[in-house]
Amino acid sequence: MEVVQVLCMKGGNGDSSYANNSLVQKKVISLTKPIMEEAITNLYYNNFPASLRIADLGCSSGPNTFFAVLEIVTAVGKLCKKMGRQLPELQVFLNDLPGNDFNTIFKSVSKFQKDLQKRMGTSAESCFVTGVPGSFYGRRFPSKSLHFVHSSYSLQWLSQVPQGLEGNERNIYMASSSPPSVLKAYFEQFQSDFSMFLRCRSEEVVEGGSMVLTFLGRRNDDPSSKECCYIWELLAVALNDMVSEGLIDEEKMDSFNIPQYTPSPAEVKCEVEKEGSFNINRLEVSKVNWNAYHGEFCPSDAHKDGGYNVAMLMRAVAEPLLVSHFGGGIIEEVFSRYQKIVADRMSREKTEFVNVTVSLTKRG
Repeated sequence: MEVVQVLCMKGGNGDSSYANNSLVQKKVISLTKPIMEEAITNLYYNNFPASLRIADLGCSSGPNTFFAVLEIVTAVGKLCKKMGRQLPELQVFLNDLPGNDFNTIFKSVSKFQKDLQKRMGTSAESCFVTGVPGSFYGRRFPSKSLHFVHSSYSLQWLSQVPQGLEGNERNIYMASSSPPSVLKAYFEQFQSDFSMFLRCRSEEVVEGGSMVLTFLGRRNDDPSSKECCYIWELLAVALNDMVSEGLIDEEKMDSFNIPQYTPSPAEVKCEVEKEGSFNINRLEVSKVNWNAYHGEFCPSDAHKDGGYNVAMLMRAVAEPLLVSHFGGGIIEEVFSRYQKIVADRMSREKTEFVNVTVSLTKRG
Protein backbone atom coordinates (compact mmCIF):
# COMPACT_ATOMS: atom_id res chain seq x y z
CA MET A 1 0.00 0.00 0.00
CA GLU A 2 1.43 3.38 -1.06
CA VAL A 3 0.09 5.44 1.82
CA VAL A 4 0.76 8.84 0.23
CA GLN A 5 -1.44 7.89 -2.71
CA VAL A 6 -4.39 6.31 -0.88
CA LEU A 7 -4.57 7.90 2.58
CA CYS A 8 -7.29 10.54 2.72
CA MET A 9 -10.60 11.09 4.39
CA LYS A 10 -13.68 10.42 2.26
CA GLY A 11 -14.30 13.54 0.18
CA GLY A 12 -17.40 15.33 -1.05
CA ASN A 13 -20.53 16.17 0.91
CA GLY A 14 -22.41 12.87 0.77
CA ASP A 15 -23.97 11.05 3.72
CA SER A 16 -20.81 9.02 4.36
CA SER A 17 -18.33 11.86 3.67
CA TYR A 18 -15.82 13.12 6.20
CA ALA A 19 -17.46 16.55 5.93
CA ASN A 20 -20.65 15.11 7.41
CA ASN A 21 -19.08 12.67 9.88
CA SER A 22 -16.31 14.54 11.68
CA LEU A 23 -18.04 15.97 14.74
CA VAL A 24 -15.70 14.03 17.04
CA GLN A 25 -12.73 15.75 15.42
CA LYS A 26 -14.43 19.14 15.82
CA LYS A 27 -14.94 18.46 19.52
CA VAL A 28 -11.24 17.65 19.88
CA ILE A 29 -10.28 20.96 18.24
CA SER A 30 -12.63 22.74 20.68
CA LEU A 31 -11.00 20.98 23.63
CA THR A 32 -7.59 22.33 22.61
CA LYS A 33 -8.78 25.91 22.11
CA PRO A 34 -7.29 27.19 25.43
CA ILE A 35 -3.92 25.68 24.50
CA MET A 36 -4.01 27.36 21.08
CA GLU A 37 -4.91 30.70 22.65
CA GLU A 38 -2.04 30.40 25.11
CA ALA A 39 0.39 29.57 22.31
CA ILE A 40 -0.78 32.56 20.23
CA THR A 41 -0.38 34.83 23.26
CA ASN A 42 3.18 33.63 23.90
CA LEU A 43 4.03 34.07 20.22
CA TYR A 44 2.80 37.66 20.12
CA TYR A 45 4.44 38.78 23.32
CA ASN A 46 7.76 37.48 22.01
CA ASN A 47 7.44 38.52 18.38
CA PHE A 48 4.73 40.68 16.79
CA PRO A 49 4.94 39.93 13.04
CA ALA A 50 3.52 42.37 10.50
CA SER A 51 2.34 39.37 8.48
CA LEU A 52 1.31 36.19 10.31
CA ARG A 53 1.82 32.89 8.49
CA ILE A 54 -0.23 29.95 9.81
CA ALA A 55 -0.10 26.33 8.62
CA ASP A 56 -2.74 23.69 9.33
CA LEU A 57 -1.12 20.33 8.62
CA GLY A 58 -3.43 17.45 7.78
CA CYS A 59 -6.30 19.88 7.23
CA SER A 60 -8.59 17.32 5.53
CA SER A 61 -11.81 18.82 4.07
CA GLY A 62 -15.21 19.87 5.29
CA PRO A 63 -16.22 22.29 8.05
CA ASN A 64 -13.41 21.37 10.45
CA THR A 65 -10.77 22.74 8.09
CA PHE A 66 -11.90 26.32 8.52
CA PHE A 67 -13.24 25.80 12.05
CA ALA A 68 -9.67 25.32 13.29
CA VAL A 69 -8.34 28.27 11.28
CA LEU A 70 -11.17 30.52 12.45
CA GLU A 71 -10.40 29.69 16.09
CA ILE A 72 -6.72 30.53 15.56
CA VAL A 73 -7.43 33.80 13.74
CA THR A 74 -10.03 34.79 16.37
CA ALA A 75 -7.42 34.27 19.09
CA VAL A 76 -5.04 36.54 17.18
CA GLY A 77 -7.76 39.18 16.80
CA LYS A 78 -8.60 39.18 20.52
CA LEU A 79 -4.96 39.55 21.44
CA CYS A 80 -4.40 42.40 18.98
CA LYS A 81 -7.40 44.22 20.38
CA LYS A 82 -6.13 43.74 23.92
CA MET A 83 -2.69 45.05 22.94
CA GLY A 84 -4.10 47.96 20.95
CA ARG A 85 -2.56 46.76 17.71
CA GLN A 86 -3.92 46.34 14.23
CA LEU A 87 -4.61 42.81 13.01
CA PRO A 88 -1.71 41.75 10.77
CA GLU A 89 -2.12 40.31 7.31
CA LEU A 90 -2.83 36.62 7.64
CA GLN A 91 -1.51 33.95 5.33
CA VAL A 92 -3.10 30.54 5.93
CA PHE A 93 -1.58 27.40 4.42
CA LEU A 94 -3.82 24.32 4.32
CA ASN A 95 -1.78 21.16 3.90
CA ASP A 96 -2.76 17.56 3.29
CA LEU A 97 -1.84 14.64 1.05
CA PRO A 98 -2.58 14.98 -2.70
CA GLY A 99 -5.65 12.72 -2.47
CA ASN A 100 -7.38 15.14 -0.10
CA ASP A 101 -10.53 16.83 -1.39
CA PHE A 102 -8.99 20.28 -1.91
CA ASN A 103 -11.82 21.24 -4.31
CA THR A 104 -14.32 21.18 -1.43
CA ILE A 105 -11.94 23.33 0.61
CA PHE A 106 -11.57 25.94 -2.11
CA LYS A 107 -15.35 26.09 -2.58
CA SER A 108 -15.63 26.92 1.14
CA VAL A 109 -13.12 29.79 1.17
CA SER A 110 -15.75 32.49 0.53
CA LYS A 111 -17.89 31.21 3.42
CA PHE A 112 -14.84 31.22 5.70
CA GLN A 113 -14.07 34.82 4.73
CA LYS A 114 -17.67 35.83 5.46
CA ASP A 115 -17.52 34.03 8.83
CA LEU A 116 -14.26 35.82 9.59
CA GLN A 117 -15.76 39.20 8.76
CA LYS A 118 -18.91 38.45 10.78
CA ARG A 119 -16.98 37.35 13.85
CA MET A 120 -14.22 39.96 13.81
CA GLY A 121 -15.34 42.75 11.49
CA THR A 122 -12.18 42.07 9.52
CA SER A 123 -11.95 42.59 5.80
CA ALA A 124 -11.49 39.31 3.96
CA GLU A 125 -8.79 41.02 1.91
CA SER A 126 -6.38 40.74 4.86
CA CYS A 127 -6.55 36.92 4.95
CA PHE A 128 -5.02 34.83 2.18
CA VAL A 129 -5.69 31.09 1.93
CA THR A 130 -3.41 28.69 0.05
CA GLY A 131 -3.59 24.92 -0.48
CA VAL A 132 -0.32 23.00 -0.04
CA PRO A 133 -0.56 19.35 -1.16
CA GLY A 134 2.11 16.91 -0.01
CA SER A 135 3.26 14.88 2.99
CA PHE A 136 4.15 16.77 6.15
CA TYR A 137 6.86 14.16 6.67
CA GLY A 138 8.94 16.26 4.30
CA ARG A 139 9.71 19.96 3.75
CA ARG A 140 6.66 21.87 2.56
CA PHE A 141 7.56 25.51 3.30
CA PRO A 142 10.55 27.87 2.94
CA SER A 143 13.05 28.22 5.78
CA LYS A 144 11.94 30.34 8.75
CA SER A 145 8.60 31.19 7.14
CA LEU A 146 5.94 29.94 9.59
CA HIS A 147 4.83 31.57 12.82
CA PHE A 148 2.17 29.11 13.95
CA VAL A 149 1.63 25.45 13.06
CA HIS A 150 -1.52 23.53 13.97
CA SER A 151 -2.26 19.86 13.45
CA SER A 152 -5.15 17.86 14.91
CA TYR A 153 -5.80 14.13 14.53
CA SER A 154 -3.26 13.80 11.71
CA LEU A 155 0.11 12.91 13.20
CA GLN A 156 -1.03 9.47 14.33
CA TRP A 157 -1.06 8.54 10.63
CA LEU A 158 2.25 7.06 9.53
CA SER A 159 4.10 7.72 6.29
CA GLN A 160 3.91 4.02 5.45
CA VAL A 161 2.75 0.67 6.74
CA PRO A 162 5.63 -0.55 8.94
CA GLN A 163 7.91 -3.30 7.69
CA GLY A 164 8.08 -6.59 9.60
CA LEU A 165 4.42 -7.26 10.40
CA GLU A 166 4.69 -11.00 9.88
CA GLY A 167 2.68 -12.96 12.43
CA ASN A 168 -0.08 -10.35 12.61
CA GLU A 169 -2.49 -12.28 10.38
CA ARG A 170 -6.21 -11.65 10.88
CA ASN A 171 -5.39 -8.37 12.65
CA ILE A 172 -5.50 -5.10 10.75
CA TYR A 173 -3.59 -3.11 13.37
CA MET A 174 -1.83 -3.67 16.66
CA ALA A 175 -3.97 -5.91 18.87
CA SER A 176 -3.76 -7.84 22.11
CA SER A 177 -2.86 -10.91 20.02
CA SER A 178 -0.09 -9.16 18.06
CA PRO A 179 3.46 -10.46 18.64
CA PRO A 180 6.00 -8.07 20.25
CA SER A 181 7.80 -7.69 16.90
CA VAL A 182 4.70 -6.06 15.41
CA LEU A 183 4.38 -3.56 18.27
CA LYS A 184 8.10 -2.76 17.89
CA ALA A 185 7.73 -2.23 14.13
CA TYR A 186 4.86 0.21 14.60
CA PHE A 187 6.68 2.13 17.34
CA GLU A 188 9.88 2.43 15.30
CA GLN A 189 7.92 3.75 12.32
CA PHE A 190 6.33 6.36 14.58
CA GLN A 191 9.74 7.37 15.92
CA SER A 192 11.14 7.73 12.42
CA ASP A 193 8.16 9.70 11.13
CA PHE A 194 7.69 12.06 14.07
CA SER A 195 11.39 12.84 14.29
CA MET A 196 11.35 13.67 10.56
CA PHE A 197 8.29 15.87 11.09
CA LEU A 198 10.07 17.78 13.85
CA ARG A 199 13.27 18.19 11.80
CA CYS A 200 11.31 19.61 8.86
CA ARG A 201 9.32 22.01 11.01
CA SER A 202 12.48 23.12 12.82
CA GLU A 203 13.69 24.47 9.46
CA GLU A 204 10.37 26.12 8.58
CA VAL A 205 9.22 27.70 11.88
CA VAL A 206 10.70 31.04 12.94
CA GLU A 207 12.52 31.45 16.25
CA GLY A 208 9.87 31.85 18.94
CA GLY A 209 7.22 30.38 16.64
CA SER A 210 4.65 27.95 18.02
CA MET A 211 3.18 24.56 17.22
CA VAL A 212 0.09 22.94 18.75
CA LEU A 213 -0.17 19.28 17.79
CA THR A 214 -2.95 16.88 18.79
CA PHE A 215 -2.60 13.14 18.28
CA LEU A 216 -5.13 10.39 18.66
CA GLY A 217 -3.22 8.67 21.43
CA ARG A 218 -3.33 6.71 24.65
CA ARG A 219 -2.60 7.23 28.36
CA ASN A 220 -0.75 4.05 29.25
CA ASP A 221 2.47 2.40 28.10
CA ASP A 222 0.87 -0.49 26.20
CA PRO A 223 0.52 0.34 22.47
CA SER A 224 -1.89 -2.58 22.01
CA SER A 225 -4.24 -1.51 24.83
CA LYS A 226 -7.98 -1.25 24.24
CA GLU A 227 -8.06 2.51 24.66
CA CYS A 228 -6.18 2.97 21.38
CA CYS A 229 -6.68 -0.23 19.38
CA TYR A 230 -10.17 -1.45 20.24
CA ILE A 231 -12.00 0.49 17.54
CA TRP A 232 -9.82 -1.14 14.86
CA GLU A 233 -10.12 -4.57 16.49
CA LEU A 234 -13.90 -4.36 16.10
CA LEU A 235 -13.51 -3.52 12.41
CA ALA A 236 -11.25 -6.56 12.11
CA VAL A 237 -14.05 -8.67 13.63
CA ALA A 238 -16.41 -7.58 10.84
CA LEU A 239 -13.78 -8.24 8.15
CA ASN A 240 -12.86 -11.65 9.58
CA ASP A 241 -16.51 -12.70 9.67
CA MET A 242 -16.67 -11.93 5.96
CA VAL A 243 -13.47 -13.93 5.38
CA SER A 244 -15.06 -16.91 7.15
CA GLU A 245 -18.09 -16.62 4.86
CA GLY A 246 -15.93 -16.44 1.73
CA LEU A 247 -16.84 -12.81 1.01
CA ILE A 248 -13.26 -11.57 1.45
CA ASP A 249 -10.10 -13.35 0.35
CA GLU A 250 -8.02 -14.55 3.32
CA GLU A 251 -4.73 -13.48 1.75
CA LYS A 252 -6.15 -10.02 1.16
CA MET A 253 -7.16 -9.84 4.80
CA ASP A 254 -3.77 -10.96 6.06
CA SER A 255 -1.95 -8.33 3.99
CA PHE A 256 -4.08 -5.37 5.15
CA ASN A 257 -2.66 -3.18 7.94
CA ILE A 258 -3.64 0.29 9.14
CA PRO A 259 -0.76 2.84 8.90
CA GLN A 260 -1.34 4.46 12.27
CA TYR A 261 0.33 4.74 15.67
CA THR A 262 -1.35 6.29 18.71
CA PRO A 263 1.45 7.53 20.99
CA SER A 264 1.51 8.08 24.72
CA PRO A 265 2.46 11.48 26.20
CA ALA A 266 5.82 10.01 27.25
CA GLU A 267 6.59 8.90 23.69
CA VAL A 268 5.73 12.31 22.27
CA LYS A 269 7.86 14.04 24.90
CA CYS A 270 10.80 11.71 24.26
CA GLU A 271 10.86 12.42 20.51
CA VAL A 272 10.56 16.19 20.99
CA GLU A 273 13.42 16.24 23.49
CA LYS A 274 15.54 13.95 21.34
CA GLU A 275 15.17 16.19 18.26
CA GLY A 276 15.96 19.25 20.39
CA SER A 277 14.62 22.19 18.36
CA PHE A 278 11.49 22.89 20.42
CA ASN A 279 10.61 23.58 24.05
CA ILE A 280 7.53 21.88 25.46
CA ASN A 281 5.10 24.35 27.04
CA ARG A 282 2.22 21.97 27.62
CA LEU A 283 1.64 18.24 27.26
CA GLU A 284 -1.93 17.26 28.06
CA VAL A 285 -4.36 14.37 27.70
CA SER A 286 -8.09 14.69 27.03
CA LYS A 287 -10.91 12.30 26.18
CA VAL A 288 -13.94 12.33 23.92
CA ASN A 289 -16.71 9.76 23.51
CA TRP A 290 -16.66 7.53 20.42
CA ASN A 291 -20.25 8.61 19.78
CA ALA A 292 -20.14 12.23 18.64
CA TYR A 293 -23.79 12.71 19.60
CA HIS A 294 -23.45 11.33 23.12
CA GLY A 295 -25.33 13.85 25.27
CA GLU A 296 -25.96 16.04 22.21
CA PHE A 297 -28.95 16.94 20.06
CA CYS A 298 -29.44 14.28 17.38
CA PRO A 299 -30.24 15.73 13.93
CA SER A 300 -32.11 12.58 12.88
CA ASP A 301 -33.46 9.32 14.29
CA ALA A 302 -30.47 7.48 12.77
CA HIS A 303 -28.09 9.55 14.90
CA LYS A 304 -29.78 8.26 18.08
CA ASP A 305 -28.00 4.97 17.37
CA GLY A 306 -24.45 5.24 18.73
CA GLY A 307 -23.34 2.30 16.61
CA TYR A 308 -24.49 4.12 13.48
CA ASN A 309 -22.62 7.28 14.45
CA VAL A 310 -19.34 5.46 15.12
CA ALA A 311 -19.66 3.34 11.97
CA MET A 312 -20.17 6.47 9.87
CA LEU A 313 -17.24 8.20 11.56
CA MET A 314 -14.95 5.26 10.87
CA ARG A 315 -16.27 4.81 7.33
CA ALA A 316 -15.40 8.43 6.54
CA VAL A 317 -11.86 7.77 7.82
CA ALA A 318 -11.19 4.22 6.60
CA GLU A 319 -13.20 3.77 3.40
CA PRO A 320 -10.51 5.05 1.01
CA LEU A 321 -7.96 2.64 2.55
CA LEU A 322 -10.38 -0.28 2.41
CA VAL A 323 -11.43 0.43 -1.18
CA SER A 324 -7.82 0.66 -2.37
CA HIS A 325 -7.07 -2.79 -0.89
CA PHE A 326 -10.31 -4.80 -1.09
CA GLY A 327 -12.29 -2.89 -3.72
CA GLY A 328 -15.53 -0.99 -3.23
CA GLY A 329 -17.85 -3.98 -3.33
CA ILE A 330 -17.45 -4.86 0.37
CA ILE A 331 -17.99 -1.42 1.90
CA GLU A 332 -21.73 -1.44 2.58
CA GLU A 333 -21.63 -4.93 4.08
CA VAL A 334 -18.54 -4.29 6.20
CA PHE A 335 -19.94 -1.17 7.83
CA SER A 336 -23.41 -2.67 8.27
CA ARG A 337 -21.81 -5.45 10.32
CA TYR A 338 -19.45 -3.03 12.05
CA GLN A 339 -22.37 -0.85 13.16
CA LYS A 340 -24.00 -3.79 14.95
CA ILE A 341 -20.74 -4.93 16.56
CA VAL A 342 -19.93 -1.44 17.82
CA ALA A 343 -23.47 -0.84 19.11
CA ASP A 344 -23.29 -4.08 21.11
CA ARG A 345 -19.93 -3.21 22.68
CA MET A 346 -20.93 0.38 23.43
CA SER A 347 -24.00 -0.86 25.30
CA ARG A 348 -21.73 -2.79 27.66
CA GLU A 349 -18.53 -0.73 27.84
CA LYS A 350 -17.34 2.85 28.17
CA THR A 351 -15.80 3.81 24.83
CA GLU A 352 -13.62 6.92 24.49
CA PHE A 353 -10.89 8.29 22.26
CA VAL A 354 -7.79 9.54 24.08
CA ASN A 355 -6.13 12.70 22.75
CA VAL A 356 -2.54 13.79 23.38
CA THR A 357 -1.88 17.52 22.80
CA VAL A 358 1.54 19.14 22.91
CA SER A 359 2.30 22.86 22.67
CA LEU A 360 5.81 23.70 21.46
CA THR A 361 7.96 26.81 20.97
CA LYS A 362 10.87 26.95 18.52
CA ARG A 363 14.14 27.51 20.33
CA GLY A 364 16.52 30.31 19.41
